[in-house]
Amino acid sequence: MDKVLRRMRNPVILLALLTAAPSPPPTEATRWQAQAARVTITRDDWGIPHVRGQTDADAVFGLIYAQAEDDFPRIEANYLTALGRTAEALGEDAIWADLRQRLFVDPAELQADYAASPAWLRTLMQAWADGLNCYLATHPQTRPKVLTRFEPWMALSFTEGSIGGDIERITLSDLKTFYGTPTPPTPEDLGAVPREPAGSNGIAIAPRLTANGNALLLINPHTSFYFRSEAQMTSGEGLNAYGASTWGQFFIYQGFNPKAGWMHTSSTVDNIDEFAERIVRVGAGFAYRYGSDQRLVATRTVTLRYRRDDGTIGERRFTTYRTHHGPIVAKKAGRWIATALMWKPVPALEQSYLRTKATDLASYTAVADRKANSSNDTLFADDKGEIAFLMPQFMPVRSDRFDYTRPVDGSDPATDWHGLHSLASLPNVVGPRTGWVHNTNDWPWSAAGPDSPKAKDYPRYMDQVGGNARGVHADLLLTGKSGWTAESLRAAAFDPYLPAFARLLPGLVEAWDALPARDPRRASLAAPVALLKAWDHRWSRDSAATSLAVFWGDHLWREVGGFAQAERLNVPDYIATRVGADAKLAALSEAVDRLTRDFGGWRVPWGDINRFQRIDDAIAPHFDDATPSLPVPFTSAQWGSLASFGAKRWPGTKRYYGTSGNSFVAIVEFGPRVKAMAVMAGGQSGDVRSRHFTDQAARYAQGRLRPVYFYPDELNGHIERRYRPGG
Repeated sequence: MDKVLRRMRNPVILLALLTAAPSPPPTEATRWQAQAARVTITRDDWGIPHVRGQTDADAVFGLIYAQAEDDFPRIEANYLTALGRTAEALGEDAIWADLRQRLFVDPAELQADYAASPAWLRTLMQAWADGLNCYLATHPQTRPKVLTRFEPWMALSFTEGSIGGDIERITLSDLKTFYGTPTPPTPEDLGAVPREPAGSNGIAIAPRLTANGNALLLINPHTSFYFRSEAQMTSGEGLNAYGASTWGQFFIYQGFNPKAGWMHTSSTVDNIDEFAERIVRVGAGFAYRYGSDQRLVATRTVTLRYRRDDGTIGERRFTTYRTHHGPIVAKKAGRWIATALMWKPVPALEQSYLRTKATDLASYTAVADRKANSSNDTLFADDKGEIAFLMPQFMPVRSDRFDYTRPVDGSDPATDWHGLHSLASLPNVVGPRTGWVHNTNDWPWSAAGPDSPKAKDYPRYMDQVGGNARGVHADLLLTGKSGWTAESLRAAAFDPYLPAFARLLPGLVEAWDALPARDPRRASLAAPVALLKAWDHRWSRDSAATSLAVFWGDHLWREVGGFAQAERLNVPDYIATRVGADAKLAALSEAVDRLTRDFGGWRVPWGDINRFQRIDDAIAPHFDDATPSLPVPFTSAQWGSLASFGAKRWPGTKRYYGTSGNSFVAIVEFGPRVKAMAVMAGGQSGDVRSRHFTDQAARYAQGRLRPVYFYPDELNGHIERRYRPGG
């Protein structure tokens, strides 16, 4: 059947096959056939789908169908996570993540939200479900683990495409301790295991600083690899968006249209809060104190299914609790902890979709007034020359007397949220005199150099993380520079300077210089110290100093990461201000020993260690030193590399293999005709048999971007295949 479908071009044949299939009723098959006839999918020579539909709904149908062709397992995995059903596929160990999700996601409530949604949004959600169900009906060789059918309301469970949703900030060990059995924090929870910063880079440059007089935008998300696909979706209703789309979502999350572009970065705001509740027993239930009142704790039974080892399905039921602040997720110091965060699925999905049709800053801001973006800063640019840095619009108003980075007293009404900030009251930057804005998951106080907002003018919850080495790097690259081109912005995105090591290594050299003449470390570490002292703090494939510095830094990270987390400092800042001379020297000795042990010597080119490898289509990554891989010259973002490669050793390996960081990179120029170039990790397809499984890997590792075929005349001559869904 599949071979016939792949050669098929006639929608009448599609209708006959669909109506012959036992699963879809005839009315549904008729709807699919009609929609497929209005959709064209054109694959370019990188396998990227350019989807054209008569209506926006047609484009949604075609986009999600094309996504399913490329990697249905990742779509299903994302919705199992979003719906709290992963344990049905992976077993009982996953039930705690499912419970965490279901504290907020109630299928019955989502169905009611769907029914009450605007008609235009319901139409898009129906098209989304139809596209996925059409794919499954016409691809019987695809065997879902759990989700054999998609319902339109399910789209409301996954409305915001950033890496790591707000709900994932709730610690599973705490949740399991409260609702299950006492579970100690994991090394990851404590910060003892190096964790690559999950975030992104964005830069927008105004026309007066560019060679061609056109605004420029860098789109550079740092996510786990293969988290998003690349696509263009166009309709006869004014939709024409290109960029990165998270698997299973029907909107372009980070990208551009002919007039404007948007890049989201993870923000440093504090808008997810914990409230410590004073609980008292009331009969068979519980109540909590709120001011002079006593309120009942609400309960709800959550039933979760899980796959047993023998393949049968079991069930577990949990009685969950919540106050007006949010669901109870932990118990600390004798108090129940309720978590408050944004859960506005309908406005969030509206905002995510509608902003892709914004043509300038005013229309983008009008969409943002839904205030349903909680986690993302945005870098914006358009063909009018407008550039902007925008904070998340979901910003609860709180009293600055309280430290919301820690649980606050839920019994004190003064700690409550008091509505949301207006957009005008946020520390945004619009049209700065510097001519540029940037964000690297750092504070807003350096977004535009001297034209940045001032921390003293805003509540402290507008930033609870601070600056980082990538922000320092971006400042150095942008300050005082002009004549920018798309190519020079690309070069900046891959600039090899590592400001964290430029700051940290002089302290190591000083520690060695201070050693007594007879100290054996003077002799044993003389050559490694000399190599690092002479280094220009710039990564490269052939640099042995990069290898030594990273191994030194990684060892210290493991030693002090937990302490840094406890003091709410990033690791480089902690090393610079808290780590003593002996610890720095001990870490260097360990780095030399490990390099020698694993690679036969300590002078090892960085590219021999730091590698890109994609072995198969498994979602859980695994690696093999004996299997071919590619050298990657850039490092972890932790050390200030704008181009990020989050790599480490894996079971059975000595080399480092990356799984996160640069996942999609695009440079966009907004002239009379928008121009762009891009690259993604690996390739478009999740099918190991496809030539697009790793066809971009070499370009990715070398920072060589390919042209984006945005207009039909650019696409001509680069067409691999053109077809309709089901064909």
